[in-house]
Amino acid sequence: MMAAWLIPLLAGTLTGVLSAFGIGGGSLLLIYLTAFAALDQHQAQGINLLYFLPAAAAALPSHRKNGLLEKRVILPAVLAGLAAAGLAAWVSNGLETGLLRKLFGLFLLYVGLSQLFRKDPQEKQKTKETTG
Repeated sequence: MMAAWLIPLLAGTLTGVLSAFGIGGGSLLLIYLTAFAALDQHQAQGINLLYFLPAAAAALPSHRKNGLLEKRVILPAVLAGLAAAGLAAWVSNGLETGLLRKLFGLFLLYVGLSQLFRKDPQEKQKTKETTG
Protein backbone atom coordinates (compact mmCIF):
# COMPACT_ATOMS: atom_id res chain seq x y z
CA MET A 1 0.00 0.00 0.00
CA MET A 2 1.27 3.44 -0.92
CA ALA A 3 2.22 5.75 1.92
CA ALA A 4 -0.35 8.51 2.48
CA TRP A 5 2.25 11.20 1.90
CA LEU A 6 3.51 9.91 -1.46
CA ILE A 7 0.65 11.12 -3.70
CA PRO A 8 0.61 14.67 -2.23
CA LEU A 9 4.40 14.76 -2.60
CA LEU A 10 4.16 13.70 -6.25
CA ALA A 11 1.36 16.23 -6.91
CA GLY A 12 3.41 19.02 -5.34
CA THR A 13 6.53 18.01 -7.27
CA LEU A 14 4.70 17.75 -10.58
CA THR A 15 2.94 21.10 -10.17
CA GLY A 16 6.26 22.64 -9.12
CA VAL A 17 7.96 21.39 -12.26
CA LEU A 18 5.07 22.64 -14.39
CA SER A 19 5.29 26.01 -12.64
CA ALA A 20 8.95 26.22 -13.60
CA PHE A 21 7.91 25.86 -17.24
CA GLY A 22 5.26 28.58 -16.84
CA ILE A 23 2.33 26.22 -17.20
CA GLY A 24 0.40 27.38 -14.15
CA GLY A 25 1.24 24.77 -11.57
CA GLY A 26 -0.54 26.76 -8.87
CA SER A 27 -3.86 26.41 -10.67
CA LEU A 28 -3.23 22.72 -11.15
CA LEU A 29 -2.35 22.38 -7.47
CA LEU A 30 -5.68 23.99 -6.54
CA ILE A 31 -7.51 21.48 -8.72
CA TYR A 32 -5.64 18.60 -7.10
CA LEU A 33 -6.26 19.91 -3.58
CA THR A 34 -9.99 20.47 -4.08
CA ALA A 35 -10.91 17.60 -6.43
CA PHE A 36 -8.63 14.81 -5.27
CA ALA A 37 -7.44 15.71 -1.76
CA ALA A 38 -10.97 16.91 -0.87
CA LEU A 39 -9.80 20.11 0.82
CA ASP A 40 -12.08 23.10 1.28
CA GLN A 41 -11.54 25.78 -1.39
CA HIS A 42 -10.37 28.28 1.26
CA GLN A 43 -7.79 25.84 2.62
CA ALA A 44 -6.59 24.99 -0.87
CA GLN A 45 -6.13 28.64 -1.76
CA GLY A 46 -4.17 29.27 1.43
CA ILE A 47 -1.92 26.30 0.73
CA ASN A 48 -1.49 27.52 -2.84
CA LEU A 49 -0.36 30.94 -1.66
CA LEU A 50 2.21 29.34 0.64
CA TYR A 51 3.27 26.91 -2.10
CA PHE A 52 4.03 29.76 -4.48
CA LEU A 53 6.72 31.28 -2.24
CA PRO A 54 9.30 28.46 -2.46
CA ALA A 55 8.35 27.74 -6.09
CA ALA A 56 9.05 31.36 -7.04
CA ALA A 57 12.23 31.43 -4.98
CA ALA A 58 13.47 28.28 -6.74
CA ALA A 59 12.81 29.81 -10.18
CA LEU A 60 14.45 33.14 -9.37
CA PRO A 61 18.13 32.11 -9.86
CA SER A 62 17.36 30.67 -13.28
CA HIS A 63 15.51 33.80 -14.37
CA ARG A 64 18.38 35.93 -13.10
CA LYS A 65 20.97 33.82 -14.90
CA ASN A 66 19.01 34.11 -18.16
CA GLY A 67 18.65 37.89 -17.82
CA LEU A 68 14.87 37.73 -17.49
CA LEU A 69 14.56 40.09 -14.51
CA GLU A 70 13.61 43.74 -14.96
CA LYS A 71 15.22 45.14 -11.81
CA ARG A 72 13.34 48.44 -11.91
CA VAL A 73 9.94 46.70 -11.69
CA ILE A 74 10.75 43.98 -9.15
CA LEU A 75 9.94 45.97 -6.01
CA PRO A 76 6.69 47.49 -7.33
CA ALA A 77 5.61 44.09 -8.65
CA VAL A 78 6.36 42.37 -5.33
CA LEU A 79 4.51 45.03 -3.35
CA ALA A 80 1.52 44.96 -5.70
CA GLY A 81 1.47 41.16 -5.62
CA LEU A 82 1.53 41.06 -1.82
CA ALA A 83 -1.24 43.64 -1.58
CA ALA A 84 -3.37 41.85 -4.19
CA ALA A 85 -2.86 38.45 -2.53
CA GLY A 86 -3.81 39.87 0.87
CA LEU A 87 -6.88 41.62 -0.53
CA ALA A 88 -7.98 38.55 -2.50
CA ALA A 89 -7.53 36.32 0.57
CA TRP A 90 -9.59 38.72 2.65
CA VAL A 91 -12.37 38.97 0.02
CA SER A 92 -12.44 35.20 -0.61
CA ASN A 93 -12.76 34.56 3.11
CA GLY A 94 -16.13 36.29 3.03
CA LEU A 95 -17.43 34.21 0.10
CA GLU A 96 -19.23 30.91 0.33
CA THR A 97 -17.17 27.92 -0.77
CA GLY A 98 -19.60 27.04 -3.57
CA LEU A 99 -19.41 30.53 -5.05
CA LEU A 100 -15.64 30.55 -4.70
CA ARG A 101 -15.39 27.24 -6.59
CA LYS A 102 -17.61 28.57 -9.38
CA LEU A 103 -15.55 31.76 -9.67
CA PHE A 104 -12.35 29.73 -9.81
CA GLY A 105 -13.88 27.47 -12.47
CA LEU A 106 -14.82 30.52 -14.55
CA PHE A 107 -11.30 31.87 -14.13
CA LEU A 108 -9.80 28.57 -15.35
CA LEU A 109 -12.21 28.53 -18.28
CA TYR A 110 -11.25 32.09 -19.22
CA VAL A 111 -7.52 31.35 -18.98
CA GLY A 112 -7.88 28.14 -20.98
CA LEU A 113 -9.91 29.75 -23.74
CA SER A 114 -7.63 32.78 -23.94
CA GLN A 115 -4.62 30.48 -24.31
CA LEU A 116 -6.40 28.32 -26.84
CA PHE A 117 -7.33 31.24 -29.09
CA ARG A 118 -4.24 33.38 -28.50
CA LYS A 119 -2.20 34.19 -31.55
CA ASP A 120 1.56 33.94 -31.43
CA PRO A 121 3.15 37.42 -31.87
CA GLN A 122 5.30 36.08 -34.73
CA GLU A 123 2.16 34.78 -36.43
CA LYS A 124 0.52 38.21 -36.09
CA GLN A 125 3.55 39.82 -37.73
CA LYS A 126 3.48 37.33 -40.61
CA THR A 127 -0.24 38.00 -41.10
CA LYS A 128 0.41 41.76 -41.23
CA GLU A 129 3.23 41.30 -43.75
CA THR A 130 1.15 39.13 -46.10
CA THR A 131 -2.01 41.25 -45.93
CA GLY A 132 -0.49 44.69 -45.52
